[in-house]
Amino acid sequence: MSVEVERKFACDAGIRRRLEDIGAVCIGQCEFHDQYFDTPDFDLTLSDMWLRKREETWELKCSTAVGKTEEMSGEQLEEASLCTRYKEITSLPEIKVKVKEVLKHCSDSINTGQLNNHLVKEDQVSHRQQGAPEGFYDSWLGELNLLCFAKFTTVRCSFTLEEEGVRIDLDQADFGYSVGEIEVLLQEGQDVGSALEKIETAARKLSEDQQL
Repeated sequence: MSVEVERKFACDAGIRRRLEDIGAVCIGQCEFHDQYFDTPDFDLTLSDMWLRKREETWELKCSTAVGKTEEMSGEQLEEASLCTRYKEITSLPEIKVKVKEVLKHCSDSINTGQLNNHLVKEDQVSHRQQGAPEGFYDSWLGELNLLCFAKFTTVRCSFTLEEEGVRIDLDQADFGYSVGEIEVLLQEGQDVGSALEKIETAARKLSEDQQL
């Protein structure tokens, strides 16, 4: 299972120039469509878990502690607080198991695994009108009362900073939101501290003209 350690930052018009100045290499641009799912009470989101379908691939991002804070200095703690760390589950059977584990503790979100049929029918009609395929909500999503609460298309331009071993993504969503992300991808069990150091080094290089 992979672990994503990342730090987001606001983009401005000069970000690409600064990336070039620090030696970042563009590795391509892509476009993808995301759908995010949760219960009507947002039980997953409030638990800092994100169930996403990107194109045809499911992913569940589960927040974990950034690192061993007792071993960090004050400055390191401040730097770590700017980063997030998520385990990424991409196996659909594992995603279903994990989601069920979370929702079984939320008594208002799921009623012994069955929905009120009237509400299901209303949701099916609503989402079909928005372009969802016939029968889509007769699946495990419906059984767990999971509905799509956000969907959008993003254009991503990606860079690599080989010296630090980090990836930098610049995202532009179709509703006008833009954000940058400095990311290091680890395998579970690898040293998170080194990832934090790499991210901080990259952030310092980029922050000469911009507050990250």
